[in-house]
Amino acid sequence: MSYIELYCSHQGVFGGIQKPFDKAQYVVFGVPFDATSTYRTGARFGPTAIRLASLNIETYSFRAEKDLEDVPLHDAGDSSVSMNAKLTVDMCKLVTADIISEGKAPIAIGGEHTATLGILQGMGEKAKKTAVVSFDAHLDVREEFLGLTLSHATFMRLISEDVGPAKIFEVGTRSVCQEELDYAKEVGIEFIPTLQIKREGAAKTVRTLRQKLSPYERVYFTVDMDVLDPAFAPAVQNPESDGISTGELLDIVCALCDSRVVGFDVVEVTPIYDQGISAVAAAKIVFEMLCHLEKSRKI
Repeated sequence: MSYIELYCSHQGVFGGIQKPFDKAQYVVFGVPFDATSTYRTGARFGPTAIRLASLNIETYSFRAEKDLEDVPLHDAGDSSVSMNAKLTVDMCKLVTADIISEGKAPIAIGGEHTATLGILQGMGEKAKKTAVVSFDAHLDVREEFLGLTLSHATFMRLISEDVGPAKIFEVGTRSVCQEELDYAKEVGIEFIPTLQIKREGAAKTVRTLRQKLSPYERVYFTVDMDVLDPAFAPAVQNPESDGISTGELLDIVCALCDSRVVGFDVVEVTPIYDQGISAVAAAKIVFEMLCHLEKSRKI
């Protein structure tokens, strides 16, 4: 029995599209976890809300000129979680390792951002050749936060130190502390603040990131929905004003979706704080990224 079968339970089908696992290129799994939340809780309900929203969005992408129905997609359901963050991260690691061992790309929906640590751990040695691009209002590189050394506020530091990816880029940054700025400078984590995106525009941001990503053979994207301004995604665990729009995010991330991308996650939807706006935006982001990845795979 694989870890996917052992740890994942079916909770619906993303986008209403379910190809057989052996025919799929992309495998969706949810991580309904929010045990380290330090402001708003409820991201555990994110995967269910995103799936529900995905069933009510038309599947054609004008951006990619492709239909999601043509994407070889399999939804494995939600991974098992624990109130213990380490156990949850470990389960994400095992599920991801199984997906990758079958030559498929992991697509995670969440749930708090801590899960990204487990996903990258699941890549094993390949993670060291992977550039990580995080779209997030926060750097999340604190050494500890409110007594926790493994949490949504520290996971990127753990990725830097324990996983050791080829490079970390953070995009949409606008909420940091001095400790994080000092650490990022010390270890070479680069970030593009929201203010820079607004001043330079999405097109120039894409050119900048393409140039920075050019040396790397593998790329992983992680999208924290709080990268968006609360006007576009109010239901997140740690909303931060003065963010980018959904259109700006899609302009940037879709332009970067090429054949080097080995997977992605979209996390931090906390649906109890709105009437579905944030879940719809998250589902749309997943749709568009999948369509662009499949388009690049076919070129």
